[in-house]
Amino acid sequence: MHRTKQEQEETEQIIRQYADTVYRLAYSYVRNRSDAEDIFQETFLRYVRKKPKFESESHCRAWLIRVTANCAKNHLNTAWKRHTVSLEETAGAALPEEERRLDAALRELEPHYRAVIHLYYYEGYRTEEIAKILNRKPSTIRSQLKRARERLGELVKEELL
Repeated sequence: MHRTKQEQEETEQIIRQYADTVYRLAYSYVRNRSDAEDIFQETFLRYVRKKPKFESESHCRAWLIRVTANCAKNHLNTAWKRHTVSLEETAGAALPEEERRLDAALRELEPHYRAVIHLYYYEGYRTEEIAKILNRKPSTIRSQLKRARERLGELVKEELL
């Protein structure tokens, strides 16, 4: 794969610009640093291989988020992942109590709920934008946000009891 110096610099700029977003979204799905790093690498590898051209910066960001979400879903659906427990799940004691409870509650949510929570609260997308990114209806995203919030509330209350 031969790339010009300009293409290489553009790729490095995209990676620097979106590294945190891609990693955080991957982590919101898998709740494991090692797996999130694998998804991060796969996302940017796909970017390098495809060399997509975008109309705007927001299209680039949306493409990377969509690819990250798809890679994370694929990762979660592998037979190996369905039958393992992350070492990080047992190491929550290093977090402050409130963050530990929230992290435990987030871990209990289904991945599609974690994704919409992450995109809405951490990335600042509106429901319409999330719907486009995840290729879902806006009403589905609003329902998933509502259900995720309700479920998070239940899980945090259970944790307190």
